[in-house]
Amino acid sequence: MESAQDYWAARAALDWQVELGADEALGETPVNRFELVDPPRAKAPLTAQDKPPANAALAAGQAQNTHLAALKIDPVAEAAKAAAAAQDLAELREALAAFEHCDLKRGARNLVFADGTAEARVMILAEAPDREGDREGKPFVGQSAALLGKMLGAIGLSLEESVYVGTVMPWRLLNQSGPSPEQVAMMRPFVARHIALAAPDIVILMGNLACDAVLGQRGITRLRGTWAEADGLPVMPMFPPETLMRQPELKRAAWADLLEIKARLG
Repeated sequence: MESAQDYWAARAALDWQVELGADEALGETPVNRFELVDPPRAKAPLTAQDKPPANAALAAGQAQNTHLAALKIDPVAEAAKAAAAAQDLAELREALAAFEHCDLKRGARNLVFADGTAEARVMILAEAPDREGDREGKPFVGQSAALLGKMLGAIGLSLEESVYVGTVMPWRLLNQSGPSPEQVAMMRPFVARHIALAAPDIVILMGNLACDAVLGQRGITRLRGTWAEADGLPVMPMFPPETLMRQPELKRAAWADLLEIKARLG
């Protein structure tokens, strides 16, 4: 430094840079950004000897595509494979618990697989558990379960003796819009296998989601009360208990559906 004044000016400049966030020096000598430099030399074109053979490049590309295709997983195909391998209800439950391709699983506390009496003549297919159902691990709980019990009892049925309940989505839905078409598609193989292993005489589809999973249709108001068939079994679409609690005027239609079920059971 030529003088003390130069020293303190440089010290003040350094302190100001530290204040701005500079914490290390990037070089020992200053760099002139305005200095002219030679432009980069263009690379010489590849000669015929430098270029890889066309068939080798094609083979490498095909190998890469094959590798990427191998990494791509089809959740529906994986679901179909897992469901088909299950030989009984316990194995099907294990297959669902091990299925990792549905995002709903990550937001659920429990796998809600079934309730009631296995191998019963009547199987109810519910849509998905709510918050309480997720907590208790059952398709219907609370007021919904109480109303369902009254409905079944009115035609001589009960979960304890003569009705089995499964679910389309075994995990709680995270929003009011319902599961995506992709999520429903990956659950269809499990639903079909569940019905086949339970082997009921009649399947009750409670709600739009159940009708979608089994019949490929929605519109429960239009579908309810009319017998349909799926995999050789008679199925009856009905309003679920939650809908009946919100719209009590629909209970008359639900009672008519229950009488149809009672008559079919004989």
